[in-house]
Amino acid sequence: MDYSYEDARRTADFLIEKGVSQPQLGIVLGTGLSGLAKEITVECELDYGLIPGFPLSTVESHAGKLVFGTICGIKVIALQGRFHHYEGYSMKQITFPVRVMKHLGIKALLLSNAAGAINKKYKKGQLMIIDDHINLLPSNPLTGENDDRNGPRFPDMSRPYDPQMNNLFADAAIKEGVTVHKGVYAVVSGPNLETRAEYRFLGRIGADVVGMSTVPEVIVCNHMKLPCAAISVLTDECDPDDLHPVDISDILRVAGEAEKDLTRIFVAVIPKLSLN
Repeated sequence: MDYSYEDARRTADFLIEKGVSQPQLGIVLGTGLSGLAKEITVECELDYGLIPGFPLSTVESHAGKLVFGTICGIKVIALQGRFHHYEGYSMKQITFPVRVMKHLGIKALLLSNAAGAINKKYKKGQLMIIDDHINLLPSNPLTGENDDRNGPRFPDMSRPYDPQMNNLFADAAIKEGVTVHKGVYAVVSGPNLETRAEYRFLGRIGADVVGMSTVPEVIVCNHMKLPCAAISVLTDECDPDDLHPVDISDILRVAGEAEKDLTRIFVAVIPKLSLN
């Protein structure tokens, strides 16, 4: 399905009827990182299967639920679980919820994900603010006819992640005593993890970490001129000269252990965002 501007508008109207009223901030919670939803004073929540146009999350660690409520007095929509190219979804399906949230009125989007650490200075369990990315996905959410109501045909991507929001995350990490890096995120389609040669390649082209999500949503945010910022939880160390097999259960365990640090930083930053 090639989702249209009108499709996103209709889904937004559906959510308004269900009680999602004037949200200020959108949040996308990635692999093993749904704990932030516990900080929300919930007004309503809906399974993705009940929302028109939303795909179903097929990944075990993604709850597949939209939660609406408040954090620190800020009205937020939190997506517990996102969609991935490796699940068989198109880029337009993956990014449809972001367009819907923009129609609902959010002024910014925060994202999180799990990623493998390529930079040898990074250790699993630490966090990285994404300063830039390298897109190695086989397609793009903006492919096809452009609707100027969404954004321009050729959107600028010179600063895909909002510098002011990134600075707020960095300051919050210092105050909370959490180790946070700032670097480059490479996105691949997955779902398999990378070979030793692929890790070497990714490091040589400038990637600090690698993952399988986030970039499609960020492209759409830039298309719609919606400020966004993203943090990766580093769940494994990808040293091609000393590479050990990694099981998804280990990745989820590390993500779960780091979740408390990520939640503290998000809660510290949200009240300081400019959401006018």
